[in-house]
Amino acid sequence: MGCGSCSTRGGGLPKGCNNNGSCSTGGCNKLEVFDWLANMRSPSSENETEWVEVRFKNTRKEFFVNEHRLPLQIGDTVAVEGSPGHDIGIVSLTGELVKLQMKKLRVNEKNQEKKVIYRKARENDIKRWQEAIAKEDEFMRYCRKVARELGLEMKVSDVECQGDGTKATFFYTAEGRVDFRELIKILARDLKVRIEMRQIGYRQEAGRLGGIGVCGRELCCSTWLRDFRSVTTTAARYQQLSINPQKLAGQCGKLKCCLNYELDSYLDALKDFPKGNIKLITKAGEASLQKTDIFKRILHYSYDANPGVLIPLELEIVNEIIRMNQKGIIPEDLAGFLNEEPKKEIEADFSNVIEEGSLTRFDNKNKRRNKKKKKRQDA
Repeated sequence: MGCGSCSTRGGGLPKGCNNNGSCSTGGCNKLEVFDWLANMRSPSSENETEWVEVRFKNTRKEFFVNEHRLPLQIGDTVAVEGSPGHDIGIVSLTGELVKLQMKKLRVNEKNQEKKVIYRKARENDIKRWQEAIAKEDEFMRYCRKVARELGLEMKVSDVECQGDGTKATFFYTAEGRVDFRELIKILARDLKVRIEMRQIGYRQEAGRLGGIGVCGRELCCSTWLRDFRSVTTTAARYQQLSINPQKLAGQCGKLKCCLNYELDSYLDALKDFPKGNIKLITKAGEASLQKTDIFKRILHYSYDANPGVLIPLELEIVNEIIRMNQKGIIPEDLAGFLNEEPKKEIEADFSNVIEEGSLTRFDNKNKRRNKKKKKRQDA
């Protein structure tokens, strides 16, 4: 089966990507995993895992035991054990990759609560599930109204109804502890379902709601990122970024998770660099570090007496001058270490500036001539 937006050929197989049933882009689904072992048999049927990953609304995923050995594939709708009752979810991963996912998320099979998969969802199960989903917006609006009337400092961001329609989970964010006992009483009385309140962080809220980042792509937390590591301004300093909260903060209001992506590369590159407070001592004066180009391995120094003039020096030369200073050797000046060839001045040619910006530059100039020529021939 292919994704919802993928055209298919005979037998329901994807037409373009030729994944033969292992395509798991899922269209608008979140946190999908490509099953690169889908078309490979397990080396031994005895070692075949009985665990299956099931996806629910937005980013919520859980692991269930396929106790009845049902022939499940990615995308199958199944009825699973709930608390209480049963829930409806979609199979997001099967086979050996489930073990890798559990290991990555540090889920121990022995200590993990074993919830089972009851069956593949029937028609009446799916109908009841769709009816429960249709009530979620109404439940969220009502919960926000009641919370506002009670004066609770909380923000209800999402609601998830259980597949059998007997339970509703409200996800909210708050700065501190919230006493919502009265809220639960009112919601259970008016909505006629079991109520569960679950507090989540601001990053988890952004992952559930989704959105587009400044990079133009979907948010990482809603597409593939599952572990939210702490992000500090130190990561921005290592990458020579200006400490601007408006640019460094994501849609959740916290520092962007992508600040950690290239941090290791910067830390490896900075191992050979000297500390920024070390000055280069020459007979012409002391020079302080002003700017660092990490991957080009060039450091820009300027004399304290003339800070406006930057002198670019290679990393090896800077380390050599520091070693000379430690031995008591003082060079004449930094200009003697420059090996740059004088750059040739490029004369700007502005002859075609107007022509390049003209709106009619792509028009056929011979069009009028051809029309006149054609009229003469007709005459």
